[in-house]
Amino acid sequence: MIIKRFLALLLCIVSLSLSAQIEAEKLDKLIQETLTTFDVPGISVGILKDNQIIYSRGFGVRSLETKKKMNAETKVGVASNSKGFTCFALAMLIDEGKLNWDDKVRKYIPEFQLHDPYITEAFTIRDLVTHRSGLGLGSGDLMFFPEGSDFTIQDIIDNQKYIKPQSQFRTDFRYNNNMYIVAGEVLKRVSGMSWEDFIETRIMRPVGMVNSKASYNRVTDKSNIIEAHTRTEGKVIQIPHDWSPTANAAGGIVSNVRDMLTWAQFLMNDAVTVDGTRLLSSEQFHELWQLQTPLKVRKGDWYDSNFRGYGLGWFLTDVKGGHKQVYHTGGLLGTVTQFTMIPDLNLAIVVLTNQMNGRAFNTITNTIKDAYLGYENRDWLKNYGSSHVRNLKYNDSIKASVFAQVDKMNGSKLLPQPKQIVGTYKDAWFGNIIISHDGKNYTIKSERSSQLVGELLPYSPTTYVAKWNNRSFDADVFVNFTFDKDGKAQSATMKFVAPITDFSFDFEDLELKRID
Repeated sequence: MIIKRFLALLLCIVSLSLSAQIEAEKLDKLIQETLTTFDVPGISVGILKDNQIIYSRGFGVRSLETKKKMNAETKVGVASNSKGFTCFALAMLIDEGKLNWDDKVRKYIPEFQLHDPYITEAFTIRDLVTHRSGLGLGSGDLMFFPEGSDFTIQDIIDNQKYIKPQSQFRTDFRYNNNMYIVAGEVLKRVSGMSWEDFIETRIMRPVGMVNSKASYNRVTDKSNIIEAHTRTEGKVIQIPHDWSPTANAAGGIVSNVRDMLTWAQFLMNDAVTVDGTRLLSSEQFHELWQLQTPLKVRKGDWYDSNFRGYGLGWFLTDVKGGHKQVYHTGGLLGTVTQFTMIPDLNLAIVVLTNQMNGRAFNTITNTIKDAYLGYENRDWLKNYGSSHVRNLKYNDSIKASVFAQVDKMNGSKLLPQPKQIVGTYKDAWFGNIIISHDGKNYTIKSERSSQLVGELLPYSPTTYVAKWNNRSFDADVFVNFTFDKDGKAQSATMKFVAPITDFSFDFEDLELKRID
């Protein structure tokens, strides 16, 4: 009888192992197909369940040029997944009695000003990190994006007063990185430590994130780190890393799947490390995951959600049956990442990529979530794959149409003469944009952001297209001139050519006035 029971138990264990292996093989296959469908060079994926890492693998290559393989230890810039660290750090200072969420920002940064004097005085630490400032999506990001500008953190603080709001204060969610940069400066002034030192010494090391750094320029061992990639002119190419350390508090952290799962395990253990050390009070930790700024849930939501919004450094929603989901995504030029936790299922999912395609990480995360939530046969790869093709076709058609019009306008007698538009145009917060003409072609360039230089091409008698020399930006813009009674351009505004443009190319907020 004992032998029979032993054999039955052994058979059960073998069956479970085989079942787990088959599921892992299915996930492996899905990820491989995701690489191909979305033309992503490399992806690493991790799953934490019941305090155990049950899946941690890399697929594809971390560099198209070297062909070196992606694995679970490959470092990736996690971008805006850094925001949760910034808020955790601020909460630690609250525990220490050094500040409060509802303290006024000017208590710590007296020179801080916004466009509206009342809002300036009312603006709190909580307002900095909840995307409810009234400033527009990505407002001011051009001061640090793309890399290569000469704006300092102090410049970013000083220039906030020139940026006009796009909605009422505390009434609307508008994602904003600049406010997190200001929050990082609050952390520095209150703690006496740089944001980077605080994150690494007070959070990463105690948590056990041994392979992570608070900034790309702190990564000394680059033997296993991704290269960035993006689709340019119809083809995915490798591009240089692009992130200014000025904005580290908004998105500077470099990590890998294993360390991000360690972070997830720590968070889902109520901010207690594996050795039993509590880094944050239960009260303050609870506050981080409370809804601060609501967002709409679309009708027919895929996960039967009833609410959605932003907490303190985290997006929050409920998924099937009321399971609370805490999550964030991140994007840099050439990489996007996703970090998801469902605490009451003790489940965390990490997806890191080296190409700018959010449909890839959504395909993987949603498929894994569905398995644990009981949804069946939703085929995210097919759904997102189809929308991906439609999106590329739509954006490419817009760009083709615009440049076909440019070709038609070349040499048109309706176009203004160079003396009518050549000159220096100033925006209050971004500085000067210079338009010049060499006798044949126009050039447009930013005086303070070295990578923003390109051709200025005619589209109509009053509108030109800025075609940036760095084609990986995929951020060409219309430049619409306003002329005086003598036909001389006096001002200009900008607008994206195609919807695919990253929102951090914040050209639409520029109000350019001719100064010579």
